Amino acid sequence: MSSRELGSPRTPTRRWVGVLAATLSLVGALLLAPAVGPGPDAGGADAAASAAETVDASVDAAPASIVKMADLSQFQAGNIISDARFFDRGTMSAAQIQQFLEAKVPACQAGYTCLRDWYDTSRTTGADAMCGAYAGGVRERASTIIYKVAQACGINPQVLLVILQKEQGLVTHVWPSDWRYTIAMGQGCPDTAACDTRYYGFFNQVYGAAWQLKRYANPPGTSQYFTWYAPGKTWNVRWHPNAACGSSPVYIQNQATADLYYYTPYQPNAAAIRAGYGEGDGCSSYGNRNFFNYFMDWFGSAGGNPFGNIELVQAQPGQFRVSGWAADPDTTSPIAVHVYVGAVGSAFQADRQRADVGAAYPTVGSAHGFDVTVPAGGAGSTSVCVYAINTGGGANVLLGCTTLTAMSGSPTGKLDTVTVSPGAIDVAGWAVDPDSTGPTSVHVYVGATGTALPADKARNDIPNAATYGANHGFAARLSAPAGPQNVCAYAINIGPGGTTDLGCRTVTVPGADLGRAPIGALDDVAVSGTSAVVKGWAIDPDTASPIKVHLYVGAAGTEYTADKARPDIGTAYPAAGPNHGFVETVTLPVGTSQVCAYGINTGPGGHTFFGCKTVTVAPTIVDKGRPPVGSYESLTVSGSTAVVKGWALDPDVATSIKVHIYVGAAGTEYTADASRSDVAAAYPGYGDRHGVAQSVALPVGTTNVCLYAINNGAGGHTLLGCKTATVAATSADLGRAPIGNFEAVTPGAGGATVSGWALDPDTTQSVSVHIYVDSVGVAYTADKARSDVGAAYRLGDAHGFAEFIAMSPGAHTVCVYPINTGPGGNAFLGCRTVTVP
Repeated sequence: MSSRELGSPRTPTRRWVGVLAATLSLVGALLLAPAVGPGPDAGGADAAASAAETVDASVDAAPASIVKMADLSQFQAGNIISDARFFDRGTMSAAQIQQFLEAKVPACQAGYTCLRDWYDTSRTTGADAMCGAYAGGVRERASTIIYKVAQACGINPQVLLVILQKEQGLVTHVWPSDWRYTIAMGQGCPDTAACDTRYYGFFNQVYGAAWQLKRYANPPGTSQYFTWYAPGKTWNVRWHPNAACGSSPVYIQNQATADLYYYTPYQPNAAAIRAGYGEGDGCSSYGNRNFFNYFMDWFGSAGGNPFGNIELVQAQPGQFRVSGWAADPDTTSPIAVHVYVGAVGSAFQADRQRADVGAAYPTVGSAHGFDVTVPAGGAGSTSVCVYAINTGGGANVLLGCTTLTAMSGSPTGKLDTVTVSPGAIDVAGWAVDPDSTGPTSVHVYVGATGTALPADKARNDIPNAATYGANHGFAARLSAPAGPQNVCAYAINIGPGGTTDLGCRTVTVPGADLGRAPIGALDDVAVSGTSAVVKGWAIDPDTASPIKVHLYVGAAGTEYTADKARPDIGTAYPAAGPNHGFVETVTLPVGTSQVCAYGINTGPGGHTFFGCKTVTVAPTIVDKGRPPVGSYESLTVSGSTAVVKGWALDPDVATSIKVHIYVGAAGTEYTADASRSDVAAAYPGYGDRHGVAQSVALPVGTTNVCLYAINNGAGGHTLLGCKTATVAATSADLGRAPIGNFEAVTPGAGGATVSGWALDPDTTQSVSVHIYVDSVGVAYTADKARSDVGAAYRLGDAHGFAEFIAMSPGAHTVCVYPINTGPGGNAFLGCRTVTVP
């Protein structure tokens, strides 16, 4: 079974020759790189055909500038080819067919006979309803047989060439087996049986296929047998021989398309269309797709419609350049192309000589190129579409659309500077109109008076200078009366778009210099290390321009310009504007210095002293390897933690240093960076970030807590001291009552001091004591240090109380109660009588 295409299951004259992965690019590729191995013998013809089908068949030699891939987006399942093209027997002579075959295969592989060199004996046939008489001959060339059959049967010889190619690849094959000629058109090869030997042979195949294509139309004198793809109706056409792949309705528009579906009853699916000449998916078929591909690529149009290619769409200032070619298969004369920019169209003739087009499509000639410019029409994203205009049968064809950004619209630019001098204003800036590379006119208004300036001065810094050139700057001196003036600039539009406002500035034009002294202020001097930022402002009342200021550090002065924005100054002095501030960094020497500011007069008159500020820079500290200094000031224990306090610094560095705190043998590193203003006062130049205030965890029992200051550079570390801390073992709260002793009540002026101690044996925490004077009680905490109690009960020292309680003169009863911290009751330590004087 040949692996070509599927014939109609109701038409015994066709058979399926494979669900193609694609058709014949192997053959096309061989035109460029001849095979080096032997071709298959007659017994392997089917295998050879299959191999030829499994690769892409898009290689047909053509000039590089011609897009030779058919545009399958134009494939119409209901109108594959027009009747006018399909049945036009006069498109090629025998000599032109021979030239075509020789162009496709310039050289055949040794040992094989290619179609260009094939001869066959044809037989004489009489006329019937399908074909006219054919006068047979001995050893007729293939090109002659194709031509004579086309004339006899009224079939376009180009159609026969395409079917020979899509069936057996014979047009481009360089090592065809004889078997390919035996079933050259797939005629008489039904889907379910072997090929009918009556149709064997090249002549029988070509004549039989042409006769069959005419028979499908049921011409007068024949039966109305072929009706299931009749034109003018909608038919369900399958995608593939596998019925599970399904079908879709197709409105068959003409007899030629109906003939192709009788011949190959499948339509390409979307995957086949996307694949071009390549392989689609498991439900793809390729016969009618490849017919369309080959016919379009070889002969330009399958429907009499124009065809062509857009090769360039380029945005240029104010226009688009569009180039390509377009031809109509019905004429060799140039045709019109319409180029649309958005909704606006322009007509041109595609009449430039294009030898490459003529070589690729000899039937239409070479005068079909176009290279035109069309107005852009405005700024923004723009669609540019090109139509080839039909000259005969057929319709106009959209060659394509491209969307790109137009170089068009309103001008762009900027009013860069506006400066004043007595009686004049100097303006400068740039302006470009995207519709032109030439200079744009700029209108500058001083108040209500306008002046037109050409923007034609060199400005290499403007955007898109590479495209528009550099000569788009403007600069001029304009006369202006003294006083505040509003200066505005406008770029005047050339093409689409409108005039562009480049901006306005308000300036004060000075009159005669009256010799007035500058005004201003030295606002601030902020020191950081060995430098300072000096801030202030300065104005000369005789000009709106920024003036100079001199900043002195000691006796050394430096000149600066007071031109920084100060909106507050602009508000206070509107005639001068806001650009009169100064913010400058100066270098300071070590020690104490005076930083002074002066406003410098721009004309006659004196300068102005704005004041001085005193600043100090500490000397740089040199690392001499000295050990750190500091103090271990306190260790405050609370439960199982303690707070270590003190300070530490390295006299060789002003930054904070590390300290190590050891609890027993376990050390931890910290940074002595807490604020200590007393240390800063004691050690000028070192700052205040040298304090230690760290919380550490303590084990149960008595532990040494030591503090070391760590040297920042060369030299040793310093032990600042050790202190002892005791933490009692934690025990379960057994609900025991507090214990203690009410030791004394001592009278004094205005009251009495009540003292003693109290603790809860279930905790090391200080407990609350309630002290009653007569019938009034107040809660206190027994948290004062009592080392004797700590030694006796090993629950810490913080269990004492000594509270002065205000009392009226006379006798009072004082009672003390320690309060339990957990379960269990409170305790009563007793009452005492005291007489307050």
